[in-house]
Amino acid sequence: MAGSDEELPKRKRFWKRLKLLVAFGVVLICGVLFYVHFWHNHEMGSGPAGPVVDAALFSEIWSDRKVLLLGLGDSITSGFGASPGKSYFARLLNNPDDEFTDMHGITLSQVLPNIESENRSLSGTTSIELLEFSLPKLEAQSEGLFGIVVITTGGNDVIHNYGRTPPREGAMYGATVAEAEPWFESFEKRLNVILDNVEGKFPCGCEMFLGNIYDPTDGKGDTLNAGLPRWNEGLQVLARYNQIIEQTCHTRENVHLVDLHSTFLGHGIHCKKFWKSTYRTGDPYYWYFDNLEDPNNRGYDAIRRLYLNKIAEVIPARLKAGN
Repeated sequence: MAGSDEELPKRKRFWKRLKLLVAFGVVLICGVLFYVHFWHNHEMGSGPAGPVVDAALFSEIWSDRKVLLLGLGDSITSGFGASPGKSYFARLLNNPDDEFTDMHGITLSQVLPNIESENRSLSGTTSIELLEFSLPKLEAQSEGLFGIVVITTGGNDVIHNYGRTPPREGAMYGATVAEAEPWFESFEKRLNVILDNVEGKFPCGCEMFLGNIYDPTDGKGDTLNAGLPRWNEGLQVLARYNQIIEQTCHTRENVHLVDLHSTFLGHGIHCKKFWKSTYRTGDPYYWYFDNLEDPNNRGYDAIRRLYLNKIAEVIPARLKAGN
């Protein structure tokens, strides 16, 4: 009996320790699952993405004038990462076979029967390369042809070379705001030269639609969580570039801002974090491709809608006034 009395406290201690170990294991597993879900589980979701487009705006012909839809800039306009027919540029013109119901018939081809297209964008190009290599190859357009020009540029200026080389103009990753100050000034001048150059190619006029630069970190700037080196002033550098893009659009009557930055907030690497101010209750999903810097199909759908809304706001009245 004495032996049994001695075993009782040992058994109690054993079960107590076991319960503590089990509890610790449960907490650890829950912590790992929480971390994986909210930091590494980038679900892309399904269905339409981005703003609604009013079908009524595309129910009647805008003009029978000859129009060229021209794409310029970087991989966003060239459609890197999109499935065939699902880049934003392709969807501006035509619906893919599996188009969402709310977008059937909402294309530029539907309202501009004499539209042609030419996509001169090139993946990986900076604004410097757009000016120095792409634009010199762009021919002057014929009399009577009106231009709708869609442009994305500047993003590669900011993110290249991903911290692998010291920051410089055109590859600014890792730069401080002070260090980048002369590069901001150069970008503003270069952007205006680009727009002047494009405008000069259309003797009968054009309207240009310029996208700003989105932020895959959802406004946090934690590039380490995106698998890139730390960049303490990255958000400030990005903000300055976007400020230049916005100011340039406001000072030019025929250049219109397409706000990718605001629309994509909440669809980056922190899209699942419901406690963040950028959380999108109706669509808390990831809009980026595997490389982080380009959109996936849903991201391109959202961009297509943004451009269509801005184009529909501007082009019908512009073409009517020109007739």
